Amino acid sequence: MNDRASHIERRLDRRIPLGCPAVIRLKTGETVRAECVEISVGGMTLRAPYVPGEAEVLEVMVSVPGSSGAISSRPPLVTRLEVKRCHAVGQGLYEIGGTTVRVVG
Repeated sequence: MNDRASHIERRLDRRIPLGCPAVIRLKTGETVRAECVEISVGGMTLRAPYVPGEAEVLEVMVSVPGSSGAISSRPPLVTRLEVKRCHAVGQGLYEIGGTTVRVVG
């Protein structure tokens, strides 16, 4: 029952659709371009050409909305995201959903 309650509480977090650029930094130092589809207090959904491992923790940098292609005075949101789900959406892209483990900056 507690697992179900916590699942319902997570779903009650307000989700904000973004559609803004993001970058995933892998443990190897390699970076992967992504799109932050939506974000909430507890996590985010990304779309990227990367298949993460189950429960893999990714460092994600999300650009300020509207700053694509322009120099922004605001730094990106940097978080550590624990992967909870991943599925193919077509054209070599995957939708990655996860829980925010830590806000880095």
